[in-house]
Amino acid sequence: MESLGPIITQLIAGAIGGNAASAVLKQEGINLVARTIAGAIGGLGGGFILNLIGSEALTGLVAQGISSLIAGGVLSAIVGAVLGRKS
Repeated sequence: MESLGPIITQLIAGAIGGNAASAVLKQEGINLVARTIAGAIGGLGGGFILNLIGSEALTGLVAQGISSLIAGGVLSAIVGAVLGRKS
């Protein structure tokens, strides 16, 4: 059960970051569910990358949350930009 803490933190922080980035960028091409999912996936990816390159000082829940927040926002912004384009 202890190993679920960082994953839950990454999912929640990524979803928050994804929704915040979409709100700041005023993206209309991506709905709430899509940006939440993209943010959560980005959060998991950001936490995974932090674990790969980070030392023990960077693997705490706060560091996981911050990196997931940023990665979720970035991925959600990318997905919103791609889906928001009209061909």
